[in-house]
Amino acid sequence: MKYSLLGNTDLKVSKICLGTMTWGVQNTEAEGHEQMNYALDKGVNFWDTAEMYAVPPSAETYGKTEEIIGTWFKKNNKRKDVILATKVAGPGFPWIRSGSPMSKATIKEAVEGSLKRLQTDYIDLYQLHWPNRPNYHFQQNWKFNPKFEAEKMEENHLEILHALQEIVNEGKVRHIGVSDESEWGTMKYLELSKRHNLPRMQSVQNEYSLMCRLFEPGFAEIAVAEKCGLLAWSPLATGLLTGKYLDGARPKGTRWTLFSEPPNRDTPQSNECVKAYLEVAKKYDLDPAQMALAFVNMQSFVTSNIIGATTMDQLKSNIDSINLELSPEVLADIDTVRRNFPMPF
Repeated sequence: MKYSLLGNTDLKVSKICLGTMTWGVQNTEAEGHEQMNYALDKGVNFWDTAEMYAVPPSAETYGKTEEIIGTWFKKNNKRKDVILATKVAGPGFPWIRSGSPMSKATIKEAVEGSLKRLQTDYIDLYQLHWPNRPNYHFQQNWKFNPKFEAEKMEENHLEILHALQEIVNEGKVRHIGVSDESEWGTMKYLELSKRHNLPRMQSVQNEYSLMCRLFEPGFAEIAVAEKCGLLAWSPLATGLLTGKYLDGARPKGTRWTLFSEPPNRDTPQSNECVKAYLEVAKKYDLDPAQMALAFVNMQSFVTSNIIGATTMDQLKSNIDSINLELSPEVLADIDTVRRNFPMPF
């Protein structure tokens, strides 16, 4: 396994991060435990979850994933071997604190709930799952309309940072980060942290893959210069890059089959893009999923690549991508596909 420093901390996190959002819906508790055992044995010491999980989110599945991790900690007594990241939900879901925005009160309530479900005394990285203000993530790129008052949002940022400082001071959280955030939001947090001597954001967890490279180039520069690296989610574009959904295919038991994935990813352009990447993989005798993951692994602005799997075979293959080095010829062909399909969905 390869490791990176988390932000400007001394925590060395594995370049492959174990994603967990399927545990509690697509995966049972026993399967989640099996994945954790295998990943840790392979040197994956960084795990990411959220109070909102399992996915798709619902009142019935809220907190289930954290509970599965908690029972594993209790059973194995290996909490000290894991760098654990979780997230506080932003506004919107009525079953999570009545859909209220993040505030001092809701953050305190949320962290206490996560600690209880995870059966731990502390969280290594506590992330804001999405902003209080309107945002462009979760495939809402073309709907983004930033109608907010920057001054009021700065006040809200400060309230959140002070709330996070309290739980850091109490020893419940070691470090903090953002998720599904923008360049403006991330820089505002970093600016306010420095100005007011408050905890700083150490990472940003946003979508990034061969098919979704919005993080480049602007955010990538921030990640490197400010030591606030990317934790890349959906590095296989919800499975598209494996080719299993090509031309309307819906294999039994897969995410798109079970949950009616929004059609905005299933476009003619995305199908042609996937075919082009599959041709690159075939040309160099590479596994398409491993090629896609290896591309993410190699980016200088990526702190860790969050993989998710519903089967052990998928998990093993995904973790093994850390051993794949892409040649200049492969990268040149990838660049050609990217130029032809810069944003296919």
